[in-house]
Amino acid sequence: MAMPLTKPVILPLAEERRRHQRVKVNLLGRYMLADRREYPCQVTDMSPGGLAVIAPVAGQPGERVIAYIDHIGRLEGKIARTFENGFAMTVSATLRKRDKLAAQLTWLANRQILNLPEDRRHGRFAPRNPMARLVLPNGTNVACRVIDLSQSGAAISVSPELRPPTGVVVTIGKIQGRVVRHIEDGFAVEFMRLQHPDFVEENVTGV
Repeated sequence: MAMPLTKPVILPLAEERRRHQRVKVNLLGRYMLADRREYPCQVTDMSPGGLAVIAPVAGQPGERVIAYIDHIGRLEGKIARTFENGFAMTVSATLRKRDKLAAQLTWLANRQILNLPEDRRHGRFAPRNPMARLVLPNGTNVACRVIDLSQSGAAISVSPELRPPTGVVVTIGKIQGRVVRHIEDGFAVEFMRLQHPDFVEENVTGV
């Protein structure tokens, strides 16, 4: 017998604070308000149930928000309160999604405490699904093939006319990175931030 789907629950902010310990972070991203306007943002602290965001436009309490955050991915919720330079929002998510967020936040917190290096000394692997979306500096969104990737970067295959120059910032899936060199059939990109090993493939090719 099919089990009913679990409906995401948005917790009141006070309850969310009691249930989840917030982690200090410094994550960049973007968010979209109910009128579909989109803005850049910076997350300063977060738990599996909510986050605080420095943002140019705060919206209104109760307004629906969709956010795309580095290392984390897509989050949906509502504005719980606003403050001088941003807002706090709840996260509407299933228990499975909250567990995933908790694992990501634990990794981010441990990385900060241990001061782990964000360099290219990480094992590369070929993704199960090599196809991804590439957003070029001019906003062009094209399909590309991921040759291999790691926590810190990826090798991307594209047609010669689409190969971006070295030094520019591109987006592969959900992750921003800088083109560091050209290779025979594409280019190599170094991610702007070290990625969680459990989620890097999903964030690159799972869009």
